[in-house]
Amino acid sequence: MLSSLLPSSVRESTYRRKFLENRDENLFMGSFESFADAEAHAPAGKTVGYDTPEAANLYSHQIYFYDYPALFWLGRSLDSGLRTVFDLGGHIGIKYYAFRRVLNYPPEMRWTVCDVPGVIKAGAEVAAQRQVAGQLGFTTDFHDASGCDILYASGSLQYLPKHLSEILAELPVKPKRIIINTAAVHPEKTLYTLNSIGVAVCPYRIEHHDRLFADLTEAGYVRRDAWRNEGKPIEVPFIEGGDKPYYAGCCFDQA
Repeated sequence: MLSSLLPSSVRESTYRRKFLENRDENLFMGSFESFADAEAHAPAGKTVGYDTPEAANLYSHQIYFYDYPALFWLGRSLDSGLRTVFDLGGHIGIKYYAFRRVLNYPPEMRWTVCDVPGVIKAGAEVAAQRQVAGQLGFTTDFHDASGCDILYASGSLQYLPKHLSEILAELPVKPKRIIINTAAVHPEKTLYTLNSIGVAVCPYRIEHHDRLFADLTEAGYVRRDAWRNEGKPIEVPFIEGGDKPYYAGCCFDQA
C-alpha cells in the first residue's frame, strides 16, 4: 500500500534495482521492438541467456500443478502408439525425469531434448549417470525434430529467437502432434521484454495468443485442446498492457 503512494519514477527505480539484484525470482522488465532489440538492451555486466553452467542447475525434476494438461496429452500420445518426443528447450530433460514417475514409458520410446550447448552437456552427463542415455538424447539443432511424432515445448517458446511457425517451416517432415505448455501469451499483441532468471537475463517474447494458434493452423494443424495455466504469475510492470500476459498451452495434430 505504501509503495503505491510513491511517485512512479521512484517505484520504477526501486523495481529496476530489484531486477538487477535478483537471485531467485522470475522478473520482467522493459518493452522492446523485437527479440534482438531486447537482447541488445540487456543490462551491462549481466550474463545473457541460458548457455551457462549455472542455468543448467536451475530446475528440479518435479511435477508442478501446471504440468498436468500437457502430461495428460503426452500420456494419451504414448497410449496411442506415438514413440518419439522432441523436447524443444527441454533443459537437461527435466520433464522426461518428472513424467516417468507417472507415465509408463514404452521401452522403444525415444525422447530428444534440444537446448543450448552448455545445458545439454550437463544433461548428457546426468543421463549417463542415471543410465537412461539409451532413451534420452540431446541435440542443439531444432532441425532434428523433422519426422518426430511429438514436438513438445514446455515454457520454452518465449526464449527462442525464432517463432514456432518459422521452426516448423524449416522441417522437411513436420511432427504429427504439437504439445505446448506454459507458453507466455498476451490477449492483444506480442511483447518483447527482458526476463531475469537470477543467474542471467534473457530476451523474452510474450506471444499474441491468437496469432500463435493461427500460425499452427496455417502450418497444417488442427486444435485438439487448449488451456490456460492458472496460478503461474507473469507481469511486466510499468508498461502498457504489462498486467495482461498469462501462460497457456495447447495440443494440435496434423490435419
